[in-house]
Amino acid sequence: MSFLLQATIFLGASLILVPLGKRLGIATVLGYLFTGILLGPSVLNIAHDPEAIMELAEFGVILLMFLIGLELRPQRLWEMRDSIFVMGSLQVLISGGVLMLIILLLFQQQLSVSFVIGFALALSSTAFVLQLLTEKQQLNTTYGQQSFSILLFQDIAAIPLLAIIPLLAGTESTHHGIAYFAAIIATFTGLFLFSRYVMRPFFRFVAKSGATELITAVGLFIILAVVLLMDTLGISTTLGAFLTGVLLADSEFRHEVEASIAPFKGLLLGLFFMTVGMTTQLSLLIEMPLLIIGGAVGLLLIKTLILTAIARYKKYSWNNSLLLGTCLAQGGEFAFVILSLAKSEKILTQALLEPVTLIVTLSM
Repeated sequence: MSFLLQATIFLGASLILVPLGKRLGIATVLGYLFTGILLGPSVLNIAHDPEAIMELAEFGVILLMFLIGLELRPQRLWEMRDSIFVMGSLQVLISGGVLMLIILLLFQQQLSVSFVIGFALALSSTAFVLQLLTEKQQLNTTYGQQSFSILLFQDIAAIPLLAIIPLLAGTESTHHGIAYFAAIIATFTGLFLFSRYVMRPFFRFVAKSGATELITAVGLFIILAVVLLMDTLGISTTLGAFLTGVLLADSEFRHEVEASIAPFKGLLLGLFFMTVGMTTQLSLLIEMPLLIIGGAVGLLLIKTLILTAIARYKKYSWNNSLLLGTCLAQGGEFAFVILSLAKSEKILTQALLEPVTLIVTLSM
């Protein structure tokens, strides 16, 4: 099936099924997931090649990270440091540690396998949670801001997790380890200087032309150029997009760029969730229902309890603590990335990857 035909089917199905889901009270993100499952090999098998469109769909996550960065002026990051680095680190370390021990002791897996799966499951879905909080107009509430802070730390924590995987596998890579972090430092030092002395004057030059649509073009050009650079250097494209947004956060053109990029982000995120739905192996749900359903429910309960306990430890009310716990209890899109890399590095087998991926999807 051609890319154009598959994209047309995706868009057409989402235009019908997502609004129907909204009428039934189903969140937009879940509507996209169900659309993907319906179109995929597990049900109708109409669009059976999700890889053909996944590369485009992943730009939804990249644009999301860019817009998150765009909201984070350096002074705001400093103001949120306690929420980001204290609560975020507690959540990742405790959730990851508990889940790792469960997999190690209960399922008798190797330590490296338990570590990768445990910390991958500890991460929540930035795309899912922020979309849901925005729809419910709760992003500016106490628990909404805490959720945002913890998600931000999780997105940053995903980078060292990706770097550790080849070391666990006993392989050497120029894109990981010391060379990996040296490349990150050098690249973002260069990006900071480029943002300060080239990017902003260029924005002013384009703005003076009076062609407002070119602000959108400049924003997309910068994101695509940074993603291409990150991909060439073997650095996480999502981290690159996020830090590019941070570098532009105090630019006078921040609001114009944000307004012009947001529609692309929403549409491509929808495609991302549809491709996740398409890759869901529902046959495993029939073959091993106790493991899959029990795993998803167990994941939700464990993360809810840990997050609620952390919030109570930080003196938040029971209501805000429970809301925070339930908001971030699901698995996340970075779990798919981490698990896929672990599979390619031969830490995980395909037989282990598929049920864990389904558990993450089901939790979402």
